[in-house]
Amino acid sequence: MAQVFDRSSNALARMSLVLTGLIVIALGVALNELQRSPWVTRQGQRPDQPIPFSHKHHVEGLGLQCQYCHTQVEKAAYAGIPPTKTCINCHAQIWTNADYLEPVRESWATGASIQWIRVHDLPDYVYFNHDIHVNKGIGCASCHGRVDEMPLMYQENTLQMEWCLNCHRNPAVNLRPTSEIYNMAWQGPSSSKPVWCASTGAEGPTSGSVACTTADPSGKGPELALMQTASSQTASDAPAGITMPASYQKFTSQIELGKYLMAQYHIRTANELSSCETCHR
Repeated sequence: MAQVFDRSSNALARMSLVLTGLIVIALGVALNELQRSPWVTRQGQRPDQPIPFSHKHHVEGLGLQCQYCHTQVEKAAYAGIPPTKTCINCHAQIWTNADYLEPVRESWATGASIQWIRVHDLPDYVYFNHDIHVNKGIGCASCHGRVDEMPLMYQENTLQMEWCLNCHRNPAVNLRPTSEIYNMAWQGPSSSKPVWCASTGAEGPTSGSVACTTADPSGKGPELALMQTASSQTASDAPAGITMPASYQKFTSQIELGKYLMAQYHIRTANELSSCETCHR
């Protein structure tokens, strides 16, 4: 019986299998890169807002604190978008006739909210609580980037699950004293710029349980400061209801400080923070 297929058909079949495998792998890599790309994550994109609000001008230029506009950052699940009244507090006195502020004046006159476009928008199935992160030592810049340097607001990070888990698996690298939460330029301690922290023993909010400073509490210079007893800080120097720390510990690396703050802030272990129910409820 005559052969139906030529001998070369075996080679062609092998080549087609290899080619199919390569196509599948290439397609998988392409889809993986696509879902990480700014086209999907919106990372770095600057949406057209009703008003070209500049965080750089208001934060770096005028020195406004985050809490002035985002009043709920320390006590609510959402940071909140400021109402028109917050804008009018200033713009009833300055730039009253600026064309680009017409939406603000119209909103104030009609009572209709300004339709801001949300930049940091997590999926509805993700549970995120803003105040717990702020009160546990996560600074604004850790998630939102250097907002004080953004003329137009954009999303600094991907906000994907992988990005969140990287922090939850090792939160020490991002923790800072709660007094530095709103300090956009915070770099963490180093050998040249150490940080001293001490437990106050105070009950209540996390922010009151630890006192940190970048100035040597011993008054002897950073090279001599280890565990120092703050004997000069007496109860009479402290505000009413505040317990002054008894001793300070010097930190010269972010990891050391982060591990210390994890214990002081009573932060759960990495395994607990990485569990599914933390974010999906």
